[in-house]
Amino acid sequence: MKVKNLVYTLLIIGLGGFIAYRVVSNKSKNDDSKKSVDKNSPTTVTGIVVNTTTFDNNLSLSGSIEANEQIEIHSEVSGIVEGIYFTEGTYVNKGQVLFKVNDIELKAQLRQALTKEGLAAENERRAKLLLQKEAISQEEFDIANADYASMKAQTQLIKAQIAKTSVKAPFSGKIGLRTISPGTYITPTVLVAKLVNTAKLKITFSIPEKYASQVKSGSVIEFAVSGSDKVYNAKIYAIEPEVEVATRTLQVRAIADNTDGKLFPGTFADVKLPLNIIKDAIVVPTEAIIPVQNGKKVYISDMGKAKEVMVDATTRTDSSILILSGLKAGDTLITSGVMSLKNEAPIKVIVKK
Repeated sequence: MKVKNLVYTLLIIGLGGFIAYRVVSNKSKNDDSKKSVDKNSPTTVTGIVVNTTTFDNNLSLSGSIEANEQIEIHSEVSGIVEGIYFTEGTYVNKGQVLFKVNDIELKAQLRQALTKEGLAAENERRAKLLLQKEAISQEEFDIANADYASMKAQTQLIKAQIAKTSVKAPFSGKIGLRTISPGTYITPTVLVAKLVNTAKLKITFSIPEKYASQVKSGSVIEFAVSGSDKVYNAKIYAIEPEVEVATRTLQVRAIADNTDGKLFPGTFADVKLPLNIIKDAIVVPTEAIIPVQNGKKVYISDMGKAKEVMVDATTRTDSSILILSGLKAGDTLITSGVMSLKNEAPIKVIVKK
């Protein structure tokens, strides 16, 4: 009796296992069939109909702000600094004496030179009178005249050296931190301070060579600096006469007023350079562009399928990009899900207005 019950139990277990196997097998086939159907079903994407518009072609560039004039102050002569006549970090005027080097020895040399010059002048005068009386030769007069000219030149040289002991500001501007004190022995190699004119500032930037013909002197640009929402204007006044071979760019320089002193040399500037206004331009959202190895591409809808199109894209704004070639008005451009699309993939496009 026990054996019979055991046999019945085993038969029931085997029958249950077989039923379970068939159920699982049929479900797997149904899932595979469903996947096959899903694989061939179109992908739902969004898109827009390409239209033409008028486009203000502004080129966004990075530039650097430089002082209008900037120099390092040095002494042309060596000696002891006897006086400093500027305050660090203040505004100085053109021609203002900044510091004075002791000139006692030079003044003594000047007195000696003036004495010799006077004697040479007297000898030249006497020689001229004697020449008129034919008491000396022309050669002797020429020697006396040359001695007098040499003494005059020596006097002028010493006067020039004395003038160099008073160092003056070559232009008006703000002077920086000084590195000397009264009593310092200074040489021409010693940096005294830096003088910067920031009433006007230069903005230097480079543009790709393909835009070189569109940039003209006198054009007004806009720029902004980090940490400020204010937009400043500057006028282009100089353009490099040749394209830089290594970078294939053209260097441009503009000048801006800085009377309020809020701009500082050495900072970066975000420059917006206005180019030509393009009529009938094609501008598309940046999310539709796919960078590839040999350029950029987009997908358009063609007979219910995704079609890969290479485009020539140029000026970019915050949300759009100008297309020079590859698209035409009336094309349905796919704007979402483009990274997962493949060429000839079936799609269902929801067109945005």
